Amino acid sequence: MKFKLEEEDEVTVNKLLKKSKEEFRLFILVLLNNSDLNQKEIAKILDITPKTVSKIKKRYLDEGLESALNDKPRSGQPKKYDDEKEAEIIALACTDPPEGRKQWTARLVAEEMKQKTGFETINRETVRLVLKKATQSHGPKK
Repeated sequence: MKFKLEEEDEVTVNKLLKKSKEEFRLFILVLLNNSDLNQKEIAKILDITPKTVSKIKKRYLDEGLESALNDKPRSGQPKKYDDEKEAEIIALACTDPPEGRKQWTARLVAEEMKQKTGFETINRETVRLVLKKATQSHGPKK
């Protein structure tokens, strides 16, 4: 009798396997190395595209194991405001809110900051992220 996971267990196993990119890519390399399966068959088994299998194989052949298992670091979007500018945003949010308001909102802070030089393009989301970062926990209190 052929072994077959129950459908719910198969979903769980696949989720766990895909949770760690490194382990998932390692598994792809093991299948490429130790089976007679072609890239399309491996892709079908793992519920991924054949292109994914091909990219991992190519990265291994061109750049080695480390490159095949891990993504290269990405630069990401450059920081829009330096620490000094962020401090200005935080300082404003710590002052008394405008008359008629109970508290500062990200939108209000953004509107106020737009009046200052160097903040002409600031928006609510930028303010929200700066304030969120400023209020994040930095470990347990002692």
